[in-house]
Amino acid sequence: MNIVVLGLSLSSSWGNGHATTYRALLSALSERGHNILFLERDQPWYAGQRDLKNPDFCRLRYYDSVADLDEWKDPVGLADLVIVGSYVPDGIEVGRWVQQQARGITAFYDIDTPVTLAALERGTCDYVTPALIAGYDVYLSFTGGPTLTRIEEQFGSPCARALYCSVDTARYRPVDVPKRWDLSYLGTYSEDRQPGLDRYLLNAAIVLPDRRFVIAGSQYPDHISWPDNVERIEHLPPADHAEFYSASRFTLNLTRADMVAAGWSPSVRLFEAAACGTAIISDRWKGIGSLFAPEEEILLVERGDDILAALDRDPEPIGRRARAKILRAHGADQRARQLEEILEMLPLAAGNARPAKAAAW
Repeated sequence: MNIVVLGLSLSSSWGNGHATTYRALLSALSERGHNILFLERDQPWYAGQRDLKNPDFCRLRYYDSVADLDEWKDPVGLADLVIVGSYVPDGIEVGRWVQQQARGITAFYDIDTPVTLAALERGTCDYVTPALIAGYDVYLSFTGGPTLTRIEEQFGSPCARALYCSVDTARYRPVDVPKRWDLSYLGTYSEDRQPGLDRYLLNAAIVLPDRRFVIAGSQYPDHISWPDNVERIEHLPPADHAEFYSASRFTLNLTRADMVAAGWSPSVRLFEAAACGTAIISDRWKGIGSLFAPEEEILLVERGDDILAALDRDPEPIGRRARAKILRAHGADQRARQLEEILEMLPLAAGNARPAKAAAW
């Protein structure tokens, strides 16, 4: 296929989880023979923090405004598949433009499904509308379970399917480094995740002053008081993720409130840590047991004291089994195959073409 993706960012992983998601999926699609063009809005925030300037798996191009997209009319019109991602700047206008120009399949890829649906309920979502959802041929959702029915019945999608995040297992794998930390956390500051970080990691750091902890991520407020045994890393580029996880006995997974409420909403960090063979301690939400077997492939906590018992467990067998699950079910190649299967089964709108072997663009 010829595929065009208009996403939040491919070039910069600074302060967002979209970039690593796109990198893994698009790299796997490229390996499977598809031609890919990624169009990214040129924004100062990401322009100053680019950690992937020349990807070898797709063409990466920038545009300054929705009007500038007219330069890409022909590739979009000729594409077998055009994907518009969540949180794209001026995403409503971008989506309208895509639906006007594209003659192949159009898809909305929601990397933030529960957040999106909550904003739609409030009438405050600035990157997609119910009318646009009805106009996309397929809604690819980071959330599975009952939410997919809701997207179809309440918001008018003709076809909603789960396409969870995935991980590039060639880049995320165990690295032979000494263990530096007993518990790590990798994530940008989020107001609704911070209580979990306080309850689990910071509480454990206070109770266990001889243990070592680390938090990697940007945008944390200056007023937060970090215990002396908690190391801070402002930004950790994806190239360093595998070593970071491999240096951790356990790593903590925290989930945003909207995603906990929806369930079936795994974050990319969950899969990346597991791919590195690192034992994960996670908050509990519906659907997590369908991804990893509790107590065998992941440890789940609900109260602050639960973390103390979890840290006394042997992390090696847990991490080993979690990595095996990733290799079976959640690698980027499996996700690329899943996308192909979704498209093959899609009830296409009149005038759209069934995906076929890509011709010269």
